[in-house]
Amino acid sequence: MKLIKYKYSGKGFAPYLSGLKSNSYEKEFLIRFYRDMLRIRLIEEEIERRYHEDEMKSPIHLVIGQEASSVGSCGALRPEDQVYCGHRTHGIYLAKGGNLKAMMSELYCRTTGCAGSRGGSMHLFDKSVGMAGSSAIVAGAIPIATGAALKAQLTGESWIVAAFLGDAAVEEGAFWEAVNFAVLKRLPILYFCENNFFSVCSPIEVRQPENAEIYKKAESFGLKSVKVDGTNVLEVYEASRNMVEYARSGKGPAFIESVAYRWRGHGGAGDDSHTGYRDPAEVEHWQQFDPVKSYYDFLEQKNLLDGETRLAISKEIEAEVQEAFDFAINSPNPIEDDLYTHVYSD
Repeated sequence: MKLIKYKYSGKGFAPYLSGLKSNSYEKEFLIRFYRDMLRIRLIEEEIERRYHEDEMKSPIHLVIGQEASSVGSCGALRPEDQVYCGHRTHGIYLAKGGNLKAMMSELYCRTTGCAGSRGGSMHLFDKSVGMAGSSAIVAGAIPIATGAALKAQLTGESWIVAAFLGDAAVEEGAFWEAVNFAVLKRLPILYFCENNFFSVCSPIEVRQPENAEIYKKAESFGLKSVKVDGTNVLEVYEASRNMVEYARSGKGPAFIESVAYRWRGHGGAGDDSHTGYRDPAEVEHWQQFDPVKSYYDFLEQKNLLDGETRLAISKEIEAEVQEAFDFAINSPNPIEDDLYTHVYSD
């Protein structure tokens, strides 16, 4: 018996085809979103393919199936805007402009990593692109992100903060304490919740009350809130752009719930549905709504992208990925003296 608990409920790209909303965007802008999503997908698939070699000494949490959330949200941010996130970092880092060679070096624990081999996949950090911090502790980065938004407000900075979290983070008191403070102080911060229905292997139905929608909870705290189809990069972008403008204008914090399914297991490589915590049919159901393929189909229907260009983009990305892996593998390992760098005492 096929048991699909969490079904796709979005409208896809139909509103954009009929309403011609995409006419407000340049062709290059729309194609860039496709390239950025495909790039994340191909990078993650290569990480997954090589992970069994046991050379990447960092635990990984893949974002395959959630690429539109990363690209659409970060597409609305400025380079100087600060982002904080949890353990599923790759999509956010890459979409924010992160250096692929530095990311892969971090996964291989090399000195050329973006965090100098100290963070690994779950703790990517790169000030050059506004990747201000990430934490493997559920909701652990949210109070820090909220404090950063307070700093931006007090010092009159033009940048805002985007805090990325999963659905399980809204079950932590730290999240609601931070949100309450942000609303009270009208802080320039966007809380972006990627709801993929699972916390490790626990479905949302055993963790949260039935019909208690996350974005409605946030709204009850005074946040400007919206729920979007997390497989539709344009819908995510438009909502993010509106919320970012709202936060940047001094009106206070905002909240987005982006619904997209996690295709792979919680951590590591491959799909672990065979363990019984979800029906493989549910994964197959969501794979019909592939954010990368559906967006390509949309662009093709709009005569903005064709198969030949798509292949050229893929080959370009594949070459970049190979170069990044070669760079990481051949980069130096940390030495004992490195233990004494980035260490402070008074």
